[in-house]
Amino acid sequence: MLGTKAATTIGPESWRNSTLKGIKISQTIVQKSDKSCDVGRVFDPLPHLRDTVAQLSNDEIHRYTREVRIVVARLRESLLDTNEEIKALSRGREALEKSLEHTRKDIRLNKDSQDIRVSRPSKEREHDGADDLLNAERAHLLNCKKALEAQLKSVQQQLQVLDAARRRLFATLQERSRVLDLLNHALSSISNTASCMAGPGSLHRSKTSLDGRLSRLALATTQADPLGPFTPEADQSLLDAEEARSRSGYLRRELKEAIERTEKLKEAAHKSVNDGITQKLSETITLKQHLGVTLGENRHGIHRAQRWYDATEKARGYTLGPVTSADMTTRERLDRPLVRVFHRHPGTQLPEAQEVIKNGGGLLQSLTATSRNIGLLNLANIKLREDIKSKGVASSVDASIIRLRRRRGDHRWTLGAAF
Repeated sequence: MLGTKAATTIGPESWRNSTLKGIKISQTIVQKSDKSCDVGRVFDPLPHLRDTVAQLSNDEIHRYTREVRIVVARLRESLLDTNEEIKALSRGREALEKSLEHTRKDIRLNKDSQDIRVSRPSKEREHDGADDLLNAERAHLLNCKKALEAQLKSVQQQLQVLDAARRRLFATLQERSRVLDLLNHALSSISNTASCMAGPGSLHRSKTSLDGRLSRLALATTQADPLGPFTPEADQSLLDAEEARSRSGYLRRELKEAIERTEKLKEAAHKSVNDGITQKLSETITLKQHLGVTLGENRHGIHRAQRWYDATEKARGYTLGPVTSADMTTRERLDRPLVRVFHRHPGTQLPEAQEVIKNGGGLLQSLTATSRNIGLLNLANIKLREDIKSKGVASSVDASIIRLRRRRGDHRWTLGAAF
């Protein structure tokens, strides 16, 4: 159309071409502008970019803090478990120290018992079964003391390990808790959901165990990341604390068994020594009673021998006759008239004088033997009295040992006290 009118145009060609060129340039620019708008509609950010980016950042922060919250909950639970384990092991250490103190007191009691037995009379100091029982008890007590001291050393070392694990957990907990200042309830959203499913009546009963199970389940599928919520330090502190608690639990079981075994052994040894000393005391008292009976028989024998000695001495006096010849009667003389008349015939000798002399010598021998027997009886009487006295002192010593061991058997005394 322009071509048809060009023939009739009266304007210059350059003027026309300049206008047409401007039109084409404008159309091209319009097309590029429309295309750029279409591209902008697809790729250009929306006007609420700042709000969107802020929301995304907040979501990332919420996700991170929720994961850190689970880690912190697990760290706190492990810290509480470690504290409880330290308390339990500390109670076990106190029980072990008490048992060790009782063992030391038993050793002191054993030594005091042996020292008291030394004060027995020399005749009663011969080594007997009670001494063997005391020596055996001392050996058992020394072995128990060594075992308990080694056990106490292990417990103290384990307490140091638990304390180091607790301090590491606390430091990690403090470090991880730095991003939780805006969260007032660490596990409220998780525990509330699970508690509603379990029912209102079990809220308080299952909160602790539920939180622990959920935190363990969340961490079980999480890998340690130096820049993530679950750092290698947190992982290592949890593993160290778990290993320390496991070792502590095993040590507490060993500790309980060792204390029970030691108490049974000490009770058996203590009872054996008490029974042995009681039996020795019974034997001593029995022997003392037999000695008393024998002493009575000895005194009776002394009296009988003394009466026989007196009777024999009187009979010898009668046999020997008067001391002076002036005291002799006519019938007692060997030259009395009847004898003189009888001697007028040869070969008529009488054995009267020889029999008197012979019988007098026999009575003298009897007196000597009786006197010797009386002396032996007196010596035996002295020995019996000394033996009875020794037995009495020995029984008193053993009885005092028995009373001492029974009085100190409850261990309610101190090692430095004077008894």
